[in-house]
Amino acid sequence: MEVTGSTYLGDYVHGRIEGKGRYTLPTETKYNGKMKDGMFHGKGTLYFPNRSKYEGIWDCGISKEGKYTFADGLEFKDKKWHYCDGYDRRFYTEICSGLKPAGISQLTNLDPPRTIPTGCYDCGDGFYNPNTRVVIDYKLRFLRNADDDEHEWIIRTCRKGWDEITGYKPKH
Repeated sequence: MEVTGSTYLGDYVHGRIEGKGRYTLPTETKYNGKMKDGMFHGKGTLYFPNRSKYEGIWDCGISKEGKYTFADGLEFKDKKWHYCDGYDRRFYTEICSGLKPAGISQLTNLDPPRTIPTGCYDCGDGFYNPNTRVVIDYKLRFLRNADDDEHEWIIRTCRKGWDEITGYKPKH
């Protein structure tokens, strides 16, 4: 575990991670629950650094069923999902707390939104630099290198860290 940067506090059987415990990954994601042969097994919860969580039933390290809850308390539903869809574009905080007055926009579910470094994009779990193709978390630590598909998706859909004039441009 020292090699990967992970830590474990909990039960062992014959020198192997087994029973109840708390496993912390290098990304500060924490798993609290049952383990078997060094893997998530049985009932357990993953707690993510952004304060969201995934409660699930695991079998040999694979989630068999579970529920994801966002940091603001919104529970994800894969069927009949009514949050920020084509018919209702409000953020969950706007649904719970109401809309802001006319002329004051809410750009993200987090209000006020994070400040994005110049030249980067906010891709949901961190900032993306299109020049280096690297995603860093909100504490500015390396998360991953983006492949071509992720790069295109981020460029096409995510919030930018700079202003860009759109709309009518008069001819001079």
